[in-house]
Amino acid sequence: MKCFKALALLVVIAAGGFLACIYSGLYDVSATHEDGPVARWLFGTVRRHSIHARLDGIQVPALTDPKLVEEGFVHYHAMCEDCHLAPGMDSSETRAGLNPQPPILADVVPHRTPAELFWVIKNGIRMSAMPAWGVTHDDQKIWALVAFIEQLPKTTPAEYQALEQEAGNMPDDDDHPAAAKKPGTQ
Repeated sequence: MKCFKALALLVVIAAGGFLACIYSGLYDVSATHEDGPVARWLFGTVRRHSIHARLDGIQVPALTDPKLVEEGFVHYHAMCEDCHLAPGMDSSETRAGLNPQPPILADVVPHRTPAELFWVIKNGIRMSAMPAWGVTHDDQKIWALVAFIEQLPKTTPAEYQALEQEAGNMPDDDDHPAAAKKPGTQ
């Protein structure tokens, strides 16, 4: 009985401390403040386990069709490049102000399955600036994006620039023409 009372008291004290931190404004939510190692570990662990718990039932299609990869490039160039960068890019104006920093997808792909990439693109990640593209894009378009992202680690800056030039001649049904998206392109 004493052990139960001590445990209950400990839980009440911990909950009180947690609520005091929440209501005190002690935790800095600004994008200019970097999280410490404990917060990074906590948020990363929650994110990884949350994604893995929701992967059941995702059927990965063949992702090697060049047309699918080409379509995925158009979407990546228009929607992802400012945050996740393109081969040869060091930063962008958008990326510079984001906290947490979005991952460089060319570095992440070898450590993620296509199903994980699909889930994140479709559902987004709260409090990370990663939008849920499944609200505006069907699964086929998201798989095309995954197909292109799978190619990113092998894509050189010159190859990416060539894709940009080719994309200027490709139709895009999402109102984000790839080549016209950046200032200075034709």
